[in-house]
Amino acid sequence: MTSGLLDTSVVVDWHDPVVIGALPDQMAISVITAAELAAGPHLAATQAERAKRQARLQEVEAKLEPLPFDGAAVRSYGLVVAAVVREGRKPRSRFADLLIAATAHANGLDLYTRNGDDFTGLEDLVAVVAV
Repeated sequence: MTSGLLDTSVVVDWHDPVVIGALPDQMAISVITAAELAAGPHLAATQAERAKRQARLQEVEAKLEPLPFDGAAVRSYGLVVAAVVREGRKPRSRFADLLIAATAHANGLDLYTRNGDDFTGLEDLVAVVAV
């Protein structure tokens, strides 16, 4: 049985057949992903997009209880930022992604994402599964 933390990019696309086929058996999201999804409807350019984003938010809220960003995740975040800096990347531009990666690390979960390059340099901390 596989388990993993879904990055926001996976949740946004989770009805895509390619994504469906790659999802772990047990799925979790972080509070960071939940927050990004909650902001989505407010940032939509059209009514149709707003409705689509609201429906996705409600679907996720009904299916998954977000993992907290707790003390363990705080400590993991320090490790994640240090790894990114060692790669010559700037952590501030990847703030939400790195908080999500820290949540995965703190909970011992693989990180499922549509944007594997966003997590370059974290291979020693978290298994990144590009979907």
